[in-house]
Parts: sequence; C-alpha cells; structure tokens
Amino acid sequence: MRDLFAKARADQVFSGAAWSVGRSHGIVDRGVLGTLAWDGEPVTEDTLWDLASVTKPIFGLAVLRLIERGTLALSDPVEKWLPDYAGTDKARLTVEQLLCHTSGMPGRVPLYRDHPTRQGLLDAVRELPLHSPPGTNVEYSSQGFMILGQLAEAAAGQPLDQLIAKPRMGELGFNPTDAARCAATEQCRWRGRLVQGTVHDENADVLGGIAPHAGLFSTLDALEDLAHSLLSNDGSFLKPGTLNEMTKPRTDHLESRRTLAWQGAPTGDRLSKAAYGHTGFTGTSLWIDPEQDIFLVLLTNRVHPRREGPAGIARVRRAFHAEALAG
Repeated sequence: MRDLFAKARADQVFSGAAWSVGRSHGIVDRGVLGTLAWDGEPVTEDTLWDLASVTKPIFGLAVLRLIERGTLALSDPVEKWLPDYAGTDKARLTVEQLLCHTSGMPGRVPLYRDHPTRQGLLDAVRELPLHSPPGTNVEYSSQGFMILGQLAEAAAGQPLDQLIAKPRMGELGFNPTDAARCAATEQCRWRGRLVQGTVHDENADVLGGIAPHAGLFSTLDALEDLAHSLLSNDGSFLKPGTLNEMTKPRTDHLESRRTLAWQGAPTGDRLSKAAYGHTGFTGTSLWIDPEQDIFLVLLTNRVHPRREGPAGIARVRRAFHAEALAG
C-alpha cells in the first residue's frame, strides 16, 4: 500500500497522506506518508486533516440521532423549524430530501464571493431558486445541507458543533486550535494566504468554520474509530436498526445512488452494492462495505497548493480500494 501512495506523492497528487484499512476484527493496514506541505514538516499519526464534504455524513449521523429520539422526522418540512422559509419555494422541502440531495437545491454555489458575513450568506441560501421539483432529481448540494444544519440546530436547541460532538469522536471537530498539526490545503487567492488550520471550503469559512457541509478536521485515529464502529454497527453512534435505515439506498430510481447523507460506491469501484461512503474535495474519503466486511479511510491534501481536477485522486482512490480488497 505504501508504494501506491509514495508513487502518488511523486506524481504530486498530494504532499501527504494517511490511510487505514480495517475489518470487523481490527486493522489490516494503515500508515502515514509525506509532509504537511511541500516544504513542511512530516505527516505524523497526530496530523489533522480537513475532511471537507466527509463532514456531511458525520453531520448526518447527528440528524439521525435526532430522528431516533423522536425530535425530528424524515417527513418534517423546512418551514416547521425555520419560519423564515414559510412562503418560499423551500417551505415544504423535507429532511429526507435534504439528506438525499433530492430537494432541488442547487449545488456548489460560491456564495462567499458576494456574501462575506454568516447571516448574509445564510440569507442568500434562502433566496436561491430551486433547480428542479423536489424529489425528481439528485443534485449534490452543499446549500441544501446548510438549510438542514439550521433546521437541526432549531430542532435540537443546540449549536452545530455541540450537536455533532460525541464522547467517542476523539480528535474530530471544527476549528482546530493547533494549525501546525494540520495538513496544508490551498494557496488561496480569495484569502491571500496558504490555508492551514482553517477550513478550505470558502462558504464554510464565512460560516465561521462550523458548517454541516464542510469544516470538520480529524486525525487518522479518530476517523478510523468511527469507520470501525460503523462497520461493526455496534450502536456507538446510532442504534443498529437506525444505521441500517440510514444506509439503505433511496434514489436508485433516479439513477444516482444516495442514502441518508451517504453516497453509493462509484461505477467501476470494487466495492459492493451494499457499500456506502463519502468523498471530500480536499482529497479525503471514508467507505464502509458491510458485505465485504471492510472499511477504507483515505486522508490527503490533494488541493495543495492548488485545486485542479480530481482525476488524480480519483485514480489513487480506485487503486487503493482495489489493492485493499485484493488483500
């Protein structure tokens, strides 16, 4: 496995990486490689990685806990918890549609360019027009998760960071206090500096680094522990039946597999149809395959020092999965 990642680093896909492969009985292979930045200190076991959109399913676990307790329901409309949305085209969007990316909300909208404050950006989310009628199409939408984050906070009566926090999360949280331990991401023109120790996603940055769509940082250990708990379905985060319900495919009729906050394995990958996981723009990924009894964690900084097409990390991820599943 190390040779695979050493070659990817030599090809400048990333400056650093950490990985873990495990089964229900324990860890099969894990390691760290490279440097925090191209001219930086070595990656260590304690390195913190910007998870980017891997934040979404971890936030999703918190939403499902609220559903498990009866605080929320999948059928709850946005307007029930966010009165400001009443009378808008988003009033009747449901928790389920937002989790599955079938709300019709547009995705990847650079609102930060025109809305430099938290409240201004959230107001702009409310004004975005829907791209399609709810329930008719899968469109990956960080903006939909921004609505869901506000909804969950209102229902729980807790801010997002407290809502997500669990005793077993370890070093997995928002706004790390030690930037020197973080893998660097982009030399950002908008911010005019190298991003290290603050969230890479610009919209999440405007939201104060605490957002439901991006912003979590994690060590390898912390994400590995989460992955093992999910694979074992041990009840640490959700009751076994709730996790099964969360990871059940819901959008196959729309030709794009989504569960509640997770995505299905990409075409051409060697994961089974039972697999669920998520990728992050910074070069991270977390995949669980109950059928093949395996989890795969990959943490990289593939956007350092510049964001370019994801083809390089996609190839590395496929090779990583293939090698792990062949072992």
